Amino acid sequence: MKCPHCEKEIPGSPCPECDSENPLDAGYCMRCGASLAQTVDEFTGDEEEFDLADRVLCPDGTCTGIIVDGKCTECGRTEKEAQEE
Repeated sequence: MKCPHCEKEIPGSPCPECDSENPLDAGYCMRCGASLAQTVDEFTGDEEEFDLADRVLCPDGTCTGIIVDGKCTECGRTEKEAQEE
């Protein structure tokens, strides 16, 4: 996969759900939102099934993370910090 800004080749791996290419360190698929490397349980500590309809997406607009305990699981910023940029 290539960087959309500099065209440099970025190591990637396919999503197990939709087969689209994602950066190796991505936690969620940029196309369908499926978990790639980590489970939501690692972030929330919940053993229950995670409902994708109830997730709060990072308001950054370019980040693929979700807000858990007030912070984004990908970029680590709070919801307010992500909205300000």
